[in-house]
Amino acid sequence: MTDILERQMRAAASGMSHSLWAEVHGDKIAVYDPIGERTFRQINEAANRIVRLLRERGLREGDAVALLCSNRAEFIEVLSACLRGGYRLTPVNWHLAADEVEYIINDCDAKALFADTRYPSGLAARTPQVTLKVSIGDDAEGFEPYVKLLADFDGTDILDPTPGSTMLYTSGTTGRPKGVYRRNTAAAAGVGPMNLAQPDDVQLCAGPAYHAAPLAFDVRASMVMGIPLVFIDRWESEGVLKTIEKYRVTRAHLVPIMFQRLLNLPDDVRKKYDVSSLRYIIHGAAPCPPEVKKAMIDWVGPIINEYYAGSEGGAGFVVSSEEWLRKPGTVGKLPDPDALRILDDDGNPVTKGQSGTLYFRVSPVAPFEYYKDPAKTAAAHRGDYFTLGDVGYLDEDGYLFLTGRTAECIISGGVNIYPQEIDNELIKHPAVEDACTIGVPNEEWGEEVKSVLTLNPGFVGSPDLAADIQRFARERLAGFKVPRTIEFVDELPRSPAGKIQRKKVREPYWAGRARQI
Repeated sequence: MTDILERQMRAAASGMSHSLWAEVHGDKIAVYDPIGERTFRQINEAANRIVRLLRERGLREGDAVALLCSNRAEFIEVLSACLRGGYRLTPVNWHLAADEVEYIINDCDAKALFADTRYPSGLAARTPQVTLKVSIGDDAEGFEPYVKLLADFDGTDILDPTPGSTMLYTSGTTGRPKGVYRRNTAAAAGVGPMNLAQPDDVQLCAGPAYHAAPLAFDVRASMVMGIPLVFIDRWESEGVLKTIEKYRVTRAHLVPIMFQRLLNLPDDVRKKYDVSSLRYIIHGAAPCPPEVKKAMIDWVGPIINEYYAGSEGGAGFVVSSEEWLRKPGTVGKLPDPDALRILDDDGNPVTKGQSGTLYFRVSPVAPFEYYKDPAKTAAAHRGDYFTLGDVGYLDEDGYLFLTGRTAECIISGGVNIYPQEIDNELIKHPAVEDACTIGVPNEEWGEEVKSVLTLNPGFVGSPDLAADIQRFARERLAGFKVPRTIEFVDELPRSPAGKIQRKKVREPYWAGRARQI
């Protein structure tokens, strides 16, 4: 191991990655965003100022910081500060409705909030427990301005760094989102082959930085490796190609819907841009149709790599293009015999080639818990293993194939959507007696949201009523959670205990398909 790699891993473990790179190549650009650019030295100095600000305002190690921010340099600065200051950072999904944003900020027990003023206003009054509120961008009522505030603090390195952590929110099957709290995430980012960079590497972040996958594979990876990160604010297919050519991007994390949109561009548009600088693309978050992945490999070459994991962790499944072409549809080879257990409904191990529920070994470096929900945490674990609710099998060579999902999560375009929170809102409509929301096939997005409803006496299903229920949902839910289609039925199937059998409602829409996700 070279000296710089040893220093790189020590810096990552203490949350001081930007300090290392400020010393090694401080004037090199660390972040290109739609507003401007920052050097590694500037990012590092801002992170130190933020730590001193938080300390002055009374935050202690382990306290929570919420970050509501678009893809811009300030996201990196706040993240870097929390990872070296010992704080628990919750990046908030800015696509959520205002009350959902408010819930997460309050539920994570945030004592400080950094908020991009492009997003929901009025947060100051609705988050009374937050003692420090900082506005990113323009001024905002109840907030202190970011740039002016940091100018009063020293930017030299803090002398007592403490590794911080991140806590992302994933919606719960019982309604409200739950925080996935993983300790020591600063240390966990310092390991793995992704951290071996070449001098001319440039990382692209095309998805929202608050999402677990871009946060890990784009933001954290570029921080640890000390390479420039190019932020895209919103997806626009030709604009992405233009960005890759302009910055000579070499690495990117994408999701299947992004592949499909790039492939749907006319041939003359794709040929217009030089993307030959690309040498490493990784994807995950949602199943990728084999024909789409094959078309991407044919276009950009065998540089497409796939991972399989979740916000809670995973077993280290990664598959290269060469392996995938030999085993189309696999998400990777079992890294070691103890990394995964596949169990039947009674908790017994299945035979090779037989499908069962997947249980991953809990990370010894960064184990997880569902914040303030020990029951949910316990339900996900079997000893030292946990499940995401996915179903799959290992073939004779140890390659994993996913066949379904026991959990109720809908994955649409790489975004997790949990149906119970949608049901909880739909039944508030005066016409709706009961609701069962499911994911149904969508060729572009993988799945789309569909709600199957029974109606109260006096109401009759119609296109007009469906449109009214969708409008009702749109007022209460983020746009991506609103049902694309609504179907009215006389009865919903229930178990003897009275619980709606969502799997039975879902089955007819997936009949005849080899994969059920």
